[in-house]
Amino acid sequence: MKFSVVESGYDTRQVDSCLDELGIRLSRLAARAEGAAEASREWDEIRQEAAWLSGLLQRLDLGDTAGTRHLGDTAGTRHPDDDVRREAAEILAQARAELDGARAEARLVRERAYEGAVQARRDFEAALYLRRRREARVDEILAQVTPDQVPADTPTAAAGVPGSRVSAGGLDPGAEPPSGRR
Repeated sequence: MKFSVVESGYDTRQVDSCLDELGIRLSRLAARAEGAAEASREWDEIRQEAAWLSGLLQRLDLGDTAGTRHLGDTAGTRHPDDDVRREAAEILAQARAELDGARAEARLVRERAYEGAVQARRDFEAALYLRRRREARVDEILAQVTPDQVPADTPTAAAGVPGSRVSAGGLDPGAEPPSGRR
């Protein structure tokens, strides 16, 4: 951020514009962080479903052990629950893969949001520091100005403007007002 240097510090409009822009950026980052939090809630739901499927698979495995004990002599035949177990294992594997991918994506979103927030805070603090320095410089300049420095009968800049009703002694009662004003 570079600001134009003017007589009393930095250009106020530029600094204010910069602060407004930083405010907008902070709002956007807050919205992105909220979106990341929402995504995190979705991943929590996926994680719960995966845990449920894992529990289901474990229950099926326990059921399989009990079933093979009872079947004993039919060990060579295909059991109807095998397809269900296989499908449950595939669903669980797919859910775990999706969960891992979702965790990685959520981590990246969190990291980017954090980096953006840190940068926005640094930018804001730098702009605030510059603004405070400018205010201090203005106060310093104003502290040096005393009423005795400018004599009362000194013409002002307005007195030198052609068509102005102001003269060195104040308003010129005989002067015509500028066109458009009455």
